Amino acid sequence: MNRILRRTVAVMAMVLSVAALPAVAPASAAPPPGPAKAEAQWINRATVVWKGARHADAQLEFGDQGRRLRLTPTALAPAEKAAFPHLKDFPAFTVDPRDRALTATALRDRLLATQRSADGGPPAATGVQIPGVLDDLYGKAAARARLGPVFRHGRPTLSVWAPTARTVSLDLDGRTVPMRRDDASGVWSVRGERSWTGKPYRYAVTVWAPTVARTVTNLVTDPYSTALTADSTRSLAVDLAGPRLAPKGWNRLRKPTAVPLRNARIQELHLRDFSAQDRTSRHPGGYLAFTDRRSDGMRHLRALARAGTSYVHLLPVFDIGTVPERRADQAVPDCDLAALPADSEQQQECVTKTAVKDAYNWGYDPLHHTVPEGSYASDPDGTARTVEFRRMVQGLNGAGLRTVMDVVYNHTVAAGQDPRSVLDRIVPGYYHRLLDDGSVATSTCCANTAPEHTMMGKLVVDSVVTWARHYKIDGFRFDLMGHHPKANILAVRAALDALTLKKDGVDGKAIVLYGEGWNFGEAADDARFVQATQKNMAGTGIATFNDRLRDAVRGGGPFDADPRVQGFASGLYTDPNSSPANGNPAEQRSRLLHQQDLIKVGLAGNLAGYTFTDSLGRRVKGAQVDYNGAPAGYAAAPGDALAYADAHDNETLYDALAYKLPQHTAPADRARMQVIALATAALAQGPALSQAGTDLLRSKSLDRNSYDSGDWFNAIHWNCADGNGFGRGLPPAADNKDKWPYARPLLADPALRPGCAEIRATTAAYQDLLRIRADEPDFGLATADRVQDRLSFPLSGPEETPGVITMRLGKLVVVFNASPRQQSQRIPASAGTRYALHRVQARGADPVVKRSTYDRTSGTFTVPARTVAVFTTR
Repeated sequence: MNRILRRTVAVMAMVLSVAALPAVAPASAAPPPGPAKAEAQWINRATVVWKGARHADAQLEFGDQGRRLRLTPTALAPAEKAAFPHLKDFPAFTVDPRDRALTATALRDRLLATQRSADGGPPAATGVQIPGVLDDLYGKAAARARLGPVFRHGRPTLSVWAPTARTVSLDLDGRTVPMRRDDASGVWSVRGERSWTGKPYRYAVTVWAPTVARTVTNLVTDPYSTALTADSTRSLAVDLAGPRLAPKGWNRLRKPTAVPLRNARIQELHLRDFSAQDRTSRHPGGYLAFTDRRSDGMRHLRALARAGTSYVHLLPVFDIGTVPERRADQAVPDCDLAALPADSEQQQECVTKTAVKDAYNWGYDPLHHTVPEGSYASDPDGTARTVEFRRMVQGLNGAGLRTVMDVVYNHTVAAGQDPRSVLDRIVPGYYHRLLDDGSVATSTCCANTAPEHTMMGKLVVDSVVTWARHYKIDGFRFDLMGHHPKANILAVRAALDALTLKKDGVDGKAIVLYGEGWNFGEAADDARFVQATQKNMAGTGIATFNDRLRDAVRGGGPFDADPRVQGFASGLYTDPNSSPANGNPAEQRSRLLHQQDLIKVGLAGNLAGYTFTDSLGRRVKGAQVDYNGAPAGYAAAPGDALAYADAHDNETLYDALAYKLPQHTAPADRARMQVIALATAALAQGPALSQAGTDLLRSKSLDRNSYDSGDWFNAIHWNCADGNGFGRGLPPAADNKDKWPYARPLLADPALRPGCAEIRATTAAYQDLLRIRADEPDFGLATADRVQDRLSFPLSGPEETPGVITMRLGKLVVVFNASPRQQSQRIPASAGTRYALHRVQARGADPVVKRSTYDRTSGTFTVPARTVAVFTTR
């Protein structure tokens, strides 16, 4: 989510740098400028709501000839208040029944709401928001339409929803083809010939554009594009089911066995990070890097798959609007970056100069939601991106890994008449969420979309189904899912569940869904609809990211002024640093014990109803444990909450620990704390995610928001001889300069750069934990009742050891010792039972954990410092 803070500037710079952009032209002389705001909202054919209006007659004026629809004051009906809760207190008007036949005509023209003033002064006037009435008038029929290129017997039909357009025609390979409007749905369509296959096209849409207050003719690509020319300048009429787009073996692809979401162990991976600087890859920075079986990256992914990793989660790989797709157009830093000092400002200066035009971006800038990004293909012009994307899926599946796509439907790269705006130049004012004054909401970073509107919600569902059916994607991670209605995400789930191997070539019920259930912005607290937030998604089988466990493990939060705030796995109280932000020893101890309670809830799947004894000795449920004023536990079943200690947002785990652990901490001890942090997620009930490279102590040189920081700061170094990425200069100033005083002495300290011994030890220990997790079914309990029955924290209470969590899980006992000292944990109820270190660790690569012991007489488990030990009954 950090990327929202500075993406807009980069997006605008990218737009200005692209030469070949979709065209826009005025279609008529501009009328007098209208009001700057649109405070009236036409919510259905019968009702208008107008913020600030008087309780008196008003009218909707349209066109240039003074035509109007009369409005009389009314009150919103209960159903209208339920559908538009954020409007329930605004003045409402009913459209005169005698005028309602003009609705469709009015919507295709300039539209104003006006009202005479009470004192004879100038009339009040405002623009009109129209999504509600469009849904009422066209939504039912349009929701059934098949949009984009649809092929039948080799002939394409091209269809676009443009109910407010005066005319729409097809610009096909340089010639104009008329299109026909269906008045019931507002869909314009044309059936083509076989010869159209593969041809470039755009729609010429003549429509009133309120942002420029004139009628324009926009030449726009297809929102339902299935293929594109380079830099997304034209859509291509392509049948994704065509045999020429199927790589060898595609129709017979055998996938790894499906894993229930509660058992998913996920590697989060950016495509360029994976291979851009892997010297052993034959296709660096491309889809085909995942077909390079002998590359260091693919060897590592296969090792993780053998240990128990089940999914690779790819950061956005759909078409984005912030990277030049032709390699010849991509800028490269013109500096000898490797020769510069580890704490220099020069690396970030050089990288930042080319950031707008280089090949790198996380990709949370959607341009076309259902086409693979062209910059990752060997040729961005045409269908190579489709074939190579499919080969990537084959490569991952062949490595034993199912594939998750990070999808971004909550915003677009641009809106209005911006050249990179697609949706809003076809149906202006519809696809984006508007605030009360008519401006586009931007709480996500950019132009927020409105999936609560029928056709935006349909686009989400249709796009996901296309990725599942035609690209055989095994899961979807929804960016900022809390900005979607819960109903929209459940509609996605229902559509996927309807896919079958026999009919569609995929088992839709095996596809996993999870997302960011954050609650913020104009939709917060269900202000406009029931959101897909953490608490609301509980019990749906769709997981949300668990920030509670993350913050307790790492310490502090993503936006702390002092990055040295410590947590359970970064030395709070047990190995304090010098930061005053941590408080005095008594405050640290109290906070650490509360963090241990948060972690216990997380280990139990973050279940709201899970009951245990907290660190104060109280018997509490997960929902009664506090997390910054909110309930810590919110899940209804294992699988509702996704555990993680790091992801692409914020500092990598290694970098966070670099800030938080005392600077003198030895590299070997830093590596051990990294494993402890990873273990809290890996051994939790429910799904868990880890950022790729974290098991290799991956660093981004302390960059907290690397979305546009180039390969230099982002690339994964699979070969330990290349280091882990720490000390590649001060991180980019835009998001990190305020932390430079903390960062500079760390980056300059060569003792903080781990060697091969530490890197290899970390991944070996992590893979051992994955093997234990995969071998022991009690780590994947299916119900909340089973978790309550099988999982406990026998030493939890006022006397529990700070820095140590002891968990009993069926026949297992797991001790998380995050302290810098050996710890003994006595469980009287275990006395007499035969326990031994789990065979995986007993035979594993970590010599330290092998020193763990168990005394049967007293029931005492002794574990070395900074160690996670798993014991099992003999």
